[in-house]
Amino acid sequence: QVQLVESGGGLVQAGGSLRLSCAASGRALRTYSMGWFRQAPGKERECVAAITWSGDRIYYRDSVKGRFTISRDNAKNTQYLQMNSLQPEDTAVYYCAISWQPGITIIEREYNSWGQGTQVTVSS
Repeated sequence: QVQLVESGGGLVQAGGSLRLSCAASGRALRTYSMGWFRQAPGKERECVAAITWSGDRIYYRDSVKGRFTISRDNAKNTQYLQMNSLQPEDTAVYYCAISWQPGITIIEREYNSWGQGTQVTVSS
């Protein structure tokens, strides 16, 4: 079983930045893609960004392009989400997840393990 532990959430003013981290541990980790999802109150969970094992393919949701950057350090089994120019509409619980699917996916059901979530709140 794989455990994912997120950190880095918090309260920030509009225009500010936060960096989320997600460390994976547990059973032997083969190659996997990683993603960040978020869920705002009353809304469905949505994929914000995803990255393949090698980093050769990256996905960003349109609303975060140019502001968010996903990256990973495979030696540390850790992925990151750098969030700049945050806006109130970015307020949500952010989840990291890993997928054993080949390639890259933004489909929630194709992710196999999830973190506990970290709250990001952006004040106006």
